[in-house]
Amino acid sequence: MKKTILGLFAFSMMSATALAADIKPAIIYDLGGKFDKSFNEAAFNGAEKFKAESGIEYREFEIANDAQREQALRRFASDGNSPIVMAGFNWAASLEKIAVEYPDTKFAIIDMVVEKPNVKSIVFKEQEGSYLVGVLAGLASKSKTVSFVGGMDIPLIHKFACGYVGGAKSVGADVKVLEAYTGTTPDAWNDPVKGGEIAKSQIDQGADVVYHAAGGTGVGVLQAAADAGKLGIGVDSNQNMLQPGKVLTSMLKRVDVAVYDAFMAAKDDKFEFGTSNLGLKEDGVGYALDDNNKALITPEMHDAVEKVKADIIAGKVQVHDYMSTESCPY
Repeated sequence: MKKTILGLFAFSMMSATALAADIKPAIIYDLGGKFDKSFNEAAFNGAEKFKAESGIEYREFEIANDAQREQALRRFASDGNSPIVMAGFNWAASLEKIAVEYPDTKFAIIDMVVEKPNVKSIVFKEQEGSYLVGVLAGLASKSKTVSFVGGMDIPLIHKFACGYVGGAKSVGADVKVLEAYTGTTPDAWNDPVKGGEIAKSQIDQGADVVYHAAGGTGVGVLQAAADAGKLGIGVDSNQNMLQPGKVLTSMLKRVDVAVYDAFMAAKDDKFEFGTSNLGLKEDGVGYALDDNNKALITPEMHDAVEKVKADIIAGKVQVHDYMSTESCPY
């Protein structure tokens, strides 16, 4: 009997090891590097959480240019990695091709929909989280002028901007929102000097709260706002600690959760294909409140933003999605 139990235990351990060995997760970051303090770093944090909890290692790669996308994706797929998570919409063209070549590989892409039977597409309702930080910006502004610095001038980033404008103007029609973008190429995500210059220009025009959705470029935006004695708003990851007491809040986009869930679902044999669209209701977006910014958020501001959050979740407030019309009504 004892030998039987030991034998069953050994078999179960071997089975668990075999199952774990079948999971070979990988993540490929977008331009800007995994330590961009924003989007890529959120993806990295999700992968690290998975590794810490599961004990399963993952492969990763930081591309240096667009030409490496297809090569990196094919290399991981040919090596048997699965699932392979790609951080960023710019992976779509390469994935369209590689997914067909490797039909048994599980792929997940963040911020773009790729309609292939072996692809999970994860997108977010950035407009909802941006609306919340817009409400806080409008309430915090003394000049009644706030601003937005986007990275690459594309519809996805206009989703952030439009939601922000809607939230800011919801607290007062007289609130003015300045808007500018860093560029039209992927280099726009990694130019903190230019981001700082744009922020300074907006501050010179009266902006006293500056929100960025610009990846690594945003580090320069937050620095410029802090240097000028104004408030910044971070994005994707919690960036409140980058300029403690000078960042009003950060719009949280739970890229970390998306990566963690994709890896964990594959491990548990529960990986689902198709599209997930994550908003406030799904805890896919939100705003950051911690020791670094709690002194900046008054009880009245907190109550106001929490009410708006509840109203959006309940459907009482509809936040316009720029990508549905490629226009902003606010």
